[in-house]
Amino acid sequence: MAGTLYLCATPIGNLEDMTFRAVRVLKDADLIAAEDTRNSIKLLNHFDIHTPMTSYHEHNKYEKGKRLVDRLLRGETIALITDAGTPGISDPGEELVKMCFDAGIHVTAVPGAAACVTALTISGLGTRRFVFEAFLPADKRERERVLDALKREQRTMIIYEAPHRLVKTLNLLAQTLGGDRMVSVCRELTKKHESVYRSTLSGAASYYAEHDPKGECVLVVEGLSFEAIDREEKEKWASVSIEEHMEYYFSQGMDRKEAMKKTARDRGVQKREIYNYLEQNKKREI
Repeated sequence: MAGTLYLCATPIGNLEDMTFRAVRVLKDADLIAAEDTRNSIKLLNHFDIHTPMTSYHEHNKYEKGKRLVDRLLRGETIALITDAGTPGISDPGEELVKMCFDAGIHVTAVPGAAACVTALTISGLGTRRFVFEAFLPADKRERERVLDALKREQRTMIIYEAPHRLVKTLNLLAQTLGGDRMVSVCRELTKKHESVYRSTLSGAASYYAEHDPKGECVLVVEGLSFEAIDREEKEKWASVSIEEHMEYYFSQGMDRKEAMKKTARDRGVQKREIYNYLEQNKKREI
């Protein structure tokens, strides 16, 4: 019978966030696959865990992944950990999980800290609907495509960034989404110097241009509001005459009544106003 792969969340800063279950699973496992064994040995020593470790990271995820799957198929139990947080979230653990599912190996999670959710909950921005973007792509063309897709994103956006790229990323977001969009810059989460700086994208870019940021950053960015979308729609139709607006809907097969209803909604007015305008213009033509 095949073994089980455990995805064990580890603290993102404060060691007290390690769960009892995570400690037990790491102690009981046959092997721990760690993103950086030099970093993880400190965690294991702190909790008196002596399970053998092997490295599993971005640069060996395919070759090492196959070997880990082979061991799991032989019935071994493997615990996967990342440097900090939950494995599989913006890290190569995602690939190992896919390989395990393809091989019919049971995968389960030992929940715990995740920087993206931690930042979201303390950001002061909307939490009901959100989207996780991780790090923006390094490739310029791919990055521009992602940013362009975010222009009309209505959900709260969560983006990871390194401190030395923070100002550049804030400026890119300001140029793409608008400098007045709200953002919470969350740094050093769960650590002694944890901070949340809330401002506009332009304001945050200016602030961190003068205050050298330290520690990994999580940006929580306000989504495009329904009010802003409605405003854009009204502005788009403002340069079009009512007659042209009506003709647009006639070309889609709508009758006069439905076209008036759609035109009024687009322009943020009552249908009666559109009707009165068309009737008055009809009289002038006569």
